[in-house]
Amino acid sequence: MYRYLIIIKPLGLMYGSAGAFLSPENLVGRSGAKFPPDAATLSGLFFGVNKTEPFIEHEELKKLHVAGPFWAELDNPEYFYLPIPWTKVINLQDEQTDEWVMQEGRWYRSDETKDIEPDCRWQTVNSWWDSADVIHSNNSAAKDPWKYVSMLHPKLNKHQRCVEEKDGLFLENSVEMGYHSRDGEFHETCLVYLSTHEIPEGWYCFGGESHLVEVNSMKLPDDSPILELLNQKIERSFALITPGVWGSTRYSYRYPQHPTFPKPSHMLTDRPSPYRYRVGDNKGGGRLGRGRYAIPAGTVYVFDEPLNKYWWEDEEKSGFPKEWFPNEGFSLKQLGCGLCLPLAIEGID
Repeated sequence: MYRYLIIIKPLGLMYGSAGAFLSPENLVGRSGAKFPPDAATLSGLFFGVNKTEPFIEHEELKKLHVAGPFWAELDNPEYFYLPIPWTKVINLQDEQTDEWVMQEGRWYRSDETKDIEPDCRWQTVNSWWDSADVIHSNNSAAKDPWKYVSMLHPKLNKHQRCVEEKDGLFLENSVEMGYHSRDGEFHETCLVYLSTHEIPEGWYCFGGESHLVEVNSMKLPDDSPILELLNQKIERSFALITPGVWGSTRYSYRYPQHPTFPKPSHMLTDRPSPYRYRVGDNKGGGRLGRGRYAIPAGTVYVFDEPLNKYWWEDEEKSGFPKEWFPNEGFSLKQLGCGLCLPLAIEGID
């Protein structure tokens, strides 16, 4: 089971991938922009640190499981924010809420509220079981706590500290973290990931472009809200809180294709997102994993019959088996693929 929160505090700006469509003709475009870094980035940090300054036996580190990304207010990381299930519709700007329910075997929203569009995608972990109305009234929902900042960086000559004559400047998509609450107060924020192991505290380069972050590990108490949720059995419905990658190295699917995984009767989801990660080899090199599409966090699955399983599998719990997850030398379950929580939906027993 996850026992630690890995807390990543930016020291200034962080790097945000600009995607494949940034070009000289579209210097400020952010089509395909990606932030925050996936859990695979954190796992790479673990192995990179352990290679230069061993803090854990390599065989033990192979058991590493991480999951994320999430975020939290800097002074309250245990009650972090995770993606809102698509059944809950919350619009903070217009102060409106709605909720999808199951009626006569199909998704249903009232005609009076069906035009409400969500404008936020995060809720606190301790508000998971609350309705959309309660989440809104308790200020437990939030928009992305970061904004993109485009900035020009110099490309220096190798032998002197001056800009190269040709293509000496390049545009970087940086990210500034923090947000203003409804009362106008500014809140410092940090990225949060779940992990089975802790990492030595310190300053590290994280997420590309040599941006420094401060990394700390926090041991989760037994009554932590996230552990209580993960220890609840999944019955007829669940929602993803991390992207779900299902299928082989060549195909992506909306749910696991293993014969023991029952086909969902209903889903609520958004368009898939690109998912790539780098896998190293035994010679210290690396290669880019095959491109896939991930089902986004917040996706809701409903089944005709109860699953009667936990996401986490151990000697005492019947969990999602590794066979449900893609495997290229290791199971993507170790990267928190498709981490999900049970979900209450009106109209489902």
